[in-house]
Amino acid sequence: MPLTSQELQSKLWQAADILRGQIDAADYKNYIFSILFLKRLSDRFDEEVESAVASGVPREVALSDPDEHEFFVPESGRWSVLAGAPRNPGDALNIAGHEVETANAPRLDGVLSGTNWNDESKLGSPANRERIIRSLLTHFSALNLRDDNLSDGGDGAGNVLGDAYEYLINQFADDAGKKGGEFYTPRSVVRLIVELLQPREGMRICDPTAGSGGMLIYTAQYVHEQGGDRRNLALHGQERNLGTLAAGKLNLLLHDLRAARLEAGDVIAEPRLVDPATDRLLSYDRVIANPPFSLKNWGHDFAPNDPHHRFDRYGAIPPRTKGDLAFLMHMLAVTNSKGMVGVVMPHGILFRGGAEGKIREGILEADLFEAIIGLAPNLFFGSSIPVTICVLNRAKPADRRGKVLFVNAAQDGCFRQDKAQNFLDREHIAKIVEAYQTFEEAERFAHVVDLEEIADNGFNLNISRYVDTTEPVEVLSVEDALAQLREAEHRRDEAVSKMDALLTNMGFSRDQE
Repeated sequence: MPLTSQELQSKLWQAADILRGQIDAADYKNYIFSILFLKRLSDRFDEEVESAVASGVPREVALSDPDEHEFFVPESGRWSVLAGAPRNPGDALNIAGHEVETANAPRLDGVLSGTNWNDESKLGSPANRERIIRSLLTHFSALNLRDDNLSDGGDGAGNVLGDAYEYLINQFADDAGKKGGEFYTPRSVVRLIVELLQPREGMRICDPTAGSGGMLIYTAQYVHEQGGDRRNLALHGQERNLGTLAAGKLNLLLHDLRAARLEAGDVIAEPRLVDPATDRLLSYDRVIANPPFSLKNWGHDFAPNDPHHRFDRYGAIPPRTKGDLAFLMHMLAVTNSKGMVGVVMPHGILFRGGAEGKIREGILEADLFEAIIGLAPNLFFGSSIPVTICVLNRAKPADRRGKVLFVNAAQDGCFRQDKAQNFLDREHIAKIVEAYQTFEEAERFAHVVDLEEIADNGFNLNISRYVDTTEPVEVLSVEDALAQLREAEHRRDEAVSKMDALLTNMGFSRDQE
């Protein structure tokens, strides 16, 4: 029987048990991802060899000709060689990772070679490393990751593998706690932003702080669900953490998004998504991101001399120790004239003064903010702070110009509360998306505000200024208040009479000394 998504997820998580307790939870994901991909490439390579031979290709050619394979696996990377390595399995895996990347450059650059299987600081002494690695090799040897063994109710192998990989990323983020937020955005939050932006087939999409690629992947999934061809999307991203970049590339590959482009590097100091002919930043129809919150060393000294002039458009440069608006300014700089931005931000960007206040004023005067949506606290791994989703639109519909929608989705009925974490369920996402799409008043939930009112408030976007969620206080008439007072006095007199009667029965008197 073919492996289902659930069965594969269970088996992969069992592999993580081999490493749990041996190394830091934020690190062991790289080893699991690397060995999973090597096993998948090798199994698929063997499957392609059999198919080529069955069609008349000599076996020697099928084993050695890269044209017969989507990804060519040199002999050093084939599972029979890795699993049968008589000694130094760490060396064998390091060599395999390097040679597989070289044989498939540039598509697999950095995907495998960044994992060092002989890292003493991670895997311990040579004896400990060998024990761990051989346990992983034995565990993965029992997994058949060929296409013909990966189908789930009609889903393709990419869906089964991709779903299992996403499951692992989620579990690793949970284990890693606060560090998990560096590479994983809860998929419910991703789904919400994508459904707000409504990407369509043919669009160019960018995530400038791509992490493990989840936002790009769900964008493609959403387009497919809407009846579009996800292959007709340009999916681009950049990520400065090389380990996370490798995880993102693997994620996209395992979801059959082969044409997606992920670049390495700091998007502020070294934006890599540029037109090689002009060296200008590429522009996009949708830009979606969850950048690091209030990054201290974001590149303030570099900003005034930015050759792309991203930080001189809205009246000020972001403060030295808070890079939130620097990422937003980059996102706006790469959004085309009809494009939209959906970004996760801390609430501070809505009301902090100084340079941030001037930037906020500049963006508002350019009429780019379309919606400010406050979410519940404790939605993200390792962080309890509430966040806001900012939607910005360079092509607002006529009836939305000069207006901003404020939504308070941090109240009961807008999220599900759990002991350790809060969650957005589908009905919560649907409620928020409907409020955005209708762009209408909803008592104690949504409020449409003119820019004039925002200006009168000093360009403060704090949601509580515009959406009042306090319970209304009942105001009584004088007559009703007097009636309630008389009723209270009557109840008091009855209570005193009962107490006097009880004391009399017990032989006491109110006047008794």
